[in-house]
Amino acid sequence: MSDAIKHECGISVIRLLKPLEYYKEKYGSAFYGVNKMYLMMEKQHNRGQDGAGFASIKLDVGPGERYISRQRSIAQQPIQDIFAQINSRINETLLEHPEYADDVALQKKYVPYIGELLLGHVRYGTFGKNSVESVHPFLRQNNWMHRNLIVAGNFNMTNVFQLFNKLVELGQHPKEKADTITVMEKIGHFLDDAVAKIYKKLKKEGFSKFEASPQIAERLNIAKILRKASRDWDGGYAMAGLLGHGDAFVLRDPSGIRPAYYYQDDEVVVVASERPVIQTVFNAKFEDVQELDPGHAIIIKKSGATSIEQVQEPRERKACSFERIYFSRGSDAEIYQERKQLGRLLMPEVLKHINHDTQNTVFSYIPNTAETSFYGMVEAAQEELDKQKTAEILEHRDTLDEKGLNTILSKKLRTEKIAIKDVKLRTFITEDSSRDDLVAHVYDVTYGVVKSTDNLVIIDDSIVRGTTLKKSIIKMLSRLNPKKVVVVSSAPQIRYPDCYGIDMAKLQDFVAFRAAVALLEETNQTDIIDRVYQKSLSQVSFEDKDVVNYVKEIYEPFTDEQISDKIAQLLVDETIQTEVSVIYQKVENLHKACPKNLGDWYFTGNYPTPGGNRVVNRAFINYVEGSLKRAY
Repeated sequence: MSDAIKHECGISVIRLLKPLEYYKEKYGSAFYGVNKMYLMMEKQHNRGQDGAGFASIKLDVGPGERYISRQRSIAQQPIQDIFAQINSRINETLLEHPEYADDVALQKKYVPYIGELLLGHVRYGTFGKNSVESVHPFLRQNNWMHRNLIVAGNFNMTNVFQLFNKLVELGQHPKEKADTITVMEKIGHFLDDAVAKIYKKLKKEGFSKFEASPQIAERLNIAKILRKASRDWDGGYAMAGLLGHGDAFVLRDPSGIRPAYYYQDDEVVVVASERPVIQTVFNAKFEDVQELDPGHAIIIKKSGATSIEQVQEPRERKACSFERIYFSRGSDAEIYQERKQLGRLLMPEVLKHINHDTQNTVFSYIPNTAETSFYGMVEAAQEELDKQKTAEILEHRDTLDEKGLNTILSKKLRTEKIAIKDVKLRTFITEDSSRDDLVAHVYDVTYGVVKSTDNLVIIDDSIVRGTTLKKSIIKMLSRLNPKKVVVVSSAPQIRYPDCYGIDMAKLQDFVAFRAAVALLEETNQTDIIDRVYQKSLSQVSFEDKDVVNYVKEIYEPFTDEQISDKIAQLLVDETIQTEVSVIYQKVENLHKACPKNLGDWYFTGNYPTPGGNRVVNRAFINYVEGSLKRAY
């Protein structure tokens, strides 16, 4: 999207099912798992570039031997930084001890990071400072191997303060209120409880403390621990965890908001945030990579036994549609077709705005991530042009000669690469006017392909704030002097904050919200703003389940088209002489294009969890009161 927003995170889990010697013999290296994890994290770098983390666990090590390794980074290229440090440490060790080179047992014993269980994470920070302490995986340490817990996730909880308070009620003293710490401590509490209960039972059965350890690992019921820990969670999550003795899990939220996919063969069990990552790295077929069902966990025991277990009762599936529109890589077979369909479904509205004049219209896209939906739009435009050709041929069939026929058939759709993003310009000048001038040159424009008699249709993934459009793209396009600029969004109008992992927390940031408020002012309906404010205030002390999203009333007096027209006005200033119009995707068409991902709360205000309604009302209260605080 042309407006940069931080979003999502990516998780990767690899469990090697064979001894490390197997991978050394078959693939030439006992570091097979580390190498695969590097690839999986790189293939998901689109999901987070603020930081990255890696952790590994060695199975069946002796007392006194290090079995957990972790590396985190917030460097400019954090994934490369992590693995450069890992490689440096490994190479140092092998240089000092050349006898380790061909001895996998010695490598496992003395070389860090090598292990059978690996966890990777890439991060965009949506809350708090971007320090290395905020980077996953998080580690909860304990001298009991079973109580060591490593957690990383793609998630955001709406009720982190309530969860924090419940930990305090349990007698804990968490060091932070951050949701990652809170979630980890909640799992850790029930893990500690389960280990203690199993040990007590084993003691009664006559096991010594030493003999009890492997029995605890075998008897731990991970699903039961997760069921208790996640009972009060309100949010979207794909939560991954490793236990020190070798169990692992990935848990998905009951609404399926955040994505998770898994694959298993006789060598590995793999989990990731995106399907094509697994396909590419492990050469797996599309149909062999399964989606983890909402409310379920994939649980991998130390023995390698793998199961899918229901942890929470699944709710109505509300998988994030932004995954399909923008966040996930378009190399997924389903996502590619869905994005093309999003473009196709916009074409009828585009034709209205250009009066069906495809001959005098240039089609293009900004930014590059909108290319796939552009292809779909162009295919639909080509079908329209073919209809026009057919109609013209039929109309003149009695008088048409070869030259006339060739003239009609030679009419082609005009597609061009109109804008190219330049290197990121640093806005180091403090004056607003100077900064705006720099921002206006983020893109280079292609001159000479648009005539003054042409319409120029530009498609974007989504229009969130409209800042880049106003300060850069529309100014740039107007320099081409087209008859009309039509800006098309493959996503619907973003009207409400997200609270499940996307950094869209403030209502006033959304150009659709600003347009609705402007229309209320123009039509003397600002009393609605005060009414919604009072209703929102009245719910502050309510239980989440009783809260209603009254912010919807801000938009109710107006049609989607009226708001789109007002957005077009907000995106231009007195320097723009070209006519500009804006088209947004219809929500019903979004559902038609992405039938498996119906999560649309940022467009409709229909939040999949009770905490969402509390967040949107708090966001509106903050807006009216002029507070820049986050709503969650």
